[in-house]
Amino acid sequence: MGPVLNRSVYELAGGEPVFRLLVQRFYARVADDPVLRPVYPEEDLSGATERLTLFLIQYWGGPTTYSAQRGHPRLRMRHQRFAIGPAERDAWLGHMTAAVDSLDLAPAVRKALLDYFATASTAMINRPES
Repeated sequence: MGPVLNRSVYELAGGEPVFRLLVQRFYARVADDPVLRPVYPEEDLSGATERLTLFLIQYWGGPTTYSAQRGHPRLRMRHQRFAIGPAERDAWLGHMTAAVDSLDLAPAVRKALLDYFATASTAMINRPES
């Protein structure tokens, strides 16, 4: 019981390879989504993929490369320039849930990830329902 309590979600999930796969699967879905694709101004999603990967690795207890490269995450501020309403939040969360569910994660890790993604995606809403 003790060793599990002292391990981060990052470690319990499987470390960097699992978070890279999660984000890769997420953006594969986003790339073809007519609601979300306009939110990403980059033609190539590789920059967004790397930023989200590094953020999640750091957030869940892995190396702090994200902050070393980009400073404090400030998620609301960084997303303020994009029009994010309930439809965008729902699409984002749906794709992230599918990506999480595509991985072989322990139930407690899955729940921790999905709870966080639900809360964080709701916090990014910056415009009312259309």
